[in-house]
Amino acid sequence: MKRNLNLKSIVVFVFLLSFIMGLSINADAQRRRSKSSRSKAAAAARAKNAADLKKGAKDVGIQLMNVTKFVYVLGGVARGIEDIDKEVKAGKASREVAEKNQQFKADVIRSIRALRAGLVKLDTDFRAKTALRRYVVNLQNVMPYSARAEDLAAAGRFNDAGKELLLVIETLTDTLVAMP
Repeated sequence: MKRNLNLKSIVVFVFLLSFIMGLSINADAQRRRSKSSRSKAAAAARAKNAADLKKGAKDVGIQLMNVTKFVYVLGGVARGIEDIDKEVKAGKASREVAEKNQQFKADVIRSIRALRAGLVKLDTDFRAKTALRRYVVNLQNVMPYSARAEDLAAAGRFNDAGKELLLVIETLTDTLVAMP
């Protein structure tokens, strides 16, 4: 009987041991699957963040080019507007030239507003996307500079508006440098 009891004990022991081992294998397998799904989700989030960063840098570059081209053109236009204003005040310019000059002024102001709208969209996009939020600090001065440029242009101070837009260019450049 002692031998039966030992054989029976061994069978029970082996059964319990295999049962316990089976439980540990299943738990380990479940953990692996959840890590895999978590890692896939993390990889997808990293890919989305990388795409957002790339698009954000591209958008900053586009706005930088737009403002730079505008400032380049504004230099000549502002000088021409000021020269015509002097001639109008001195009574040397005709009424048609004065009206044309007013149209030029309105076009410059409209263009600055369009630039500002692009900058507002850029700021909104950076605030809305998680990957870009840390660069909002770099863009924080763009809005006040562009608002001052618009106000100065509306007041007829086009050269000063251009100086404010140069500050916008500097800020956009710093932002682009800070981005990966």
